Amino acid sequence: MNYMYILKCSDSSLYTGWTNDLDKRFKVHSQGKGAKYTKGRLPVELVYFEEFDNKIEAMKREYEVKQLSRKEKQKLIIENGYKKKIDKKSESNIIEL
Repeated sequence: MNYMYILKCSDSSLYTGWTNDLDKRFKVHSQGKGAKYTKGRLPVELVYFEEFDNKIEAMKREYEVKQLSRKEKQKLIIENGYKKKIDKKSESNIIEL
């Protein structure tokens, strides 16, 4: 299987990637050995993923999701089962994961 995934970083930013081994890739990110972006934003939390039959589909979906705004990514996460917790101080409705 191949996966498109979204991580929530310690600074509340969202990182989108793809992999063919979700457990292994998450462990690599968590150890600070993943993408340069996540290294300085530990710890990370897996908040969303989608499964695909092949690499091309996963990579296409990763590209699509990377084009979304933060608010659109939050909506994707929330609408697909992630529990919504809103930061009442912020108008941007940051997901508190």
